[in-house]
Amino acid sequence: MSFKHIVRIAGQDLDGSNKVAYAISRIKGVGINLAYVITRLADVSPNERLGYLPDVKIRKIEGIINSLSSQNIPSWMLNRVKDLETGENKHLIGSDLILRIKSDIEFMKKIKCWKGIRHSLGLKVRGQRTRTTGRTGQTVGVSRKPKG
Repeated sequence: MSFKHIVRIAGQDLDGSNKVAYAISRIKGVGINLAYVITRLADVSPNERLGYLPDVKIRKIEGIINSLSSQNIPSWMLNRVKDLETGENKHLIGSDLILRIKSDIEFMKKIKCWKGIRHSLGLKVRGQRTRTTGRTGQTVGVSRKPKG
């Protein structure tokens, strides 16, 4: 059995020296909890090193990742529940996820909802305070009133 230093899964180069679950979680759209579910579906130990896996198991893991929405996993683990365009539960990974997030932000800007306005102004979107954090450009410190 040979060791592979770099393993390519779902268009992403992964480090073969990492454990399987943590290596899979490096793919955009796959978190650590979903990675553990994928290893369980593929009958692979999550503590095994990715570089030692045979090609059959790697292809099985990649097949599961590419068809997550059709697997028997709960819908709350997917990242596109009730998609706006199709109405079905999907799970996007990699560049598909990045492009969909960008198109969602553009849609919010177009309909001028609150989050869209905040995105277009370059401000915090999720209710954070903006008095001291999130400053861009020239940093302005706290100024004291002169004693007098």
